[in-house]
Amino acid sequence: MKKTAQGIHATTQKFTEIEDISEDIVILNGGNACLIIEVTATNFALLSTEEQDAKIYAYASLLNSLSFPIQIIIKSQKLDISSYLKLLDNQAKTTTNQLLSEQIKLYRDFIQELIKVNTVLDKKFYICLSYSYMEKGAGAATKVVSKNISKDSNFVAQAKTSLHSKADSINSQLSRLNLQAKTLGKEELTKLYYEIYNDTAIESHQIDENLKTSIVKREVK
Repeated sequence: MKKTAQGIHATTQKFTEIEDISEDIVILNGGNACLIIEVTATNFALLSTEEQDAKIYAYASLLNSLSFPIQIIIKSQKLDISSYLKLLDNQAKTTTNQLLSEQIKLYRDFIQELIKVNTVLDKKFYICLSYSYMEKGAGAATKVVSKNISKDSNFVAQAKTSLHSKADSINSQLSRLNLQAKTLGKEELTKLYYEIYNDTAIESHQIDENLKTSIVKREVK
């Protein structure tokens, strides 16, 4: 049984190709590393013609400014909003204003019917920046890459310097698009990779955690 478990563990590591996560840098085997930037979305269809043109030109400028490859990732995940419906039910029951309570119930029924017809998806957008030991020059090609490269402090330091420089360049261009961006840290990267490899739906309790204030701030009199 022990040998079988070890075999499965080795196979999984080989499949993911992830050796370690050092702060905001993912160390991959084969002398590679990457950094992931999460970018907020914008509703392009709601923008005016002038705003759309500005977005297109700024995006073209971003692409033309690149001197290194990037990977754009769009992650769609089914959203479980059952906890949100329960929250609306509680709000309808606890409010003392009858009119407001009826309005909450109508809104709750509308959401219930909406999710029967359409699947609610949570979409997130990422830019992945890569680093390879080959960036050190042609001489690096003659060197043997350690299998446990995550323990190589020089490699990790070089990867961080290179990737952070690339991230600064990307963030500068994203600001011209009026898009907010943040570099994912170790905890966020671990969660992201877990969701990708397990293909899990977003749990309903996350909505409650993200909801900082009540749906009804005050009653209408």
